[in-house]
Amino acid sequence: MKITLLQMDIQYGQPQANMFHVEQWCETAKLVPHSLVILPEMWNTGYDLTRLAEIADVKGQQTQVFLSLLARKYQIYLVGGSVALKRGNEYYNTTFVYGPSGECLGSYNKVHLFRLMQEEKFLTAGDQGLSVDLGETVLSCMICYDLRFPEWFRKQASEAGTKLFVVPAQWPLVRIDAWRKLLLARAIENQAFVIGVNRVGSDPDNQFGGHSMVVDPLGQILLELDEQETAGTTTIDLALIEEVRKGIPVFHDRRPELY
Repeated sequence: MKITLLQMDIQYGQPQANMFHVEQWCETAKLVPHSLVILPEMWNTGYDLTRLAEIADVKGQQTQVFLSLLARKYQIYLVGGSVALKRGNEYYNTTFVYGPSGECLGSYNKVHLFRLMQEEKFLTAGDQGLSVDLGETVLSCMICYDLRFPEWFRKQASEAGTKLFVVPAQWPLVRIDAWRKLLLARAIENQAFVIGVNRVGSDPDNQFGGHSMVVDPLGQILLELDEQETAGTTTIDLALIEEVRKGIPVFHDRRPELY
């Protein structure tokens, strides 16, 4: 499976400009049909949380039409990073996943809200995971701060059979070393591919670190981007998952009755 990471800068609180920017990147990234393409977290608004009443996408309607058209146009599996979404009087940090025919394969509301960026003051936490059957593998979406909760990853891997984790993020440069180490750890301990797509650039409060990565089930880095706005593509061998899991049968040897 080919994987393309769209490591973008994001204009603070400007959904239309960011939508146009995503469209431009898709045009120039030489996307391959039936590849997996991933955007960063909160790409529509950035962390302009105090203006969500003005700029959040109501019910995600505009986002869903936009992502569906992109997925169908390029015949790709598209993990739409995440967007600020309004539903009733509540706001969510939400991922949408689309298939090559433009069909929505599922959505995920970020479960763990990050206090250092005041998410808990403005957003409502999700309460369930998302696992999508892509035919060749099962994909689960996490979002940024979720990366610090290994039990959330293990639950998807052990109960839903997830073999490919995707983590859109807005991870600040000051903590980029933790980002890299946590992506490797989640891949090794779950014997799965882990793909992290971080933004670059800055907002009024943060400088973001990029270093989007594709990590294999052995913890080997197959692709790592730098701190610049760019797109990166690599190919993963899904057969490696079963090979690694047979070699060290972590899931067979678990003792969940003791945990």
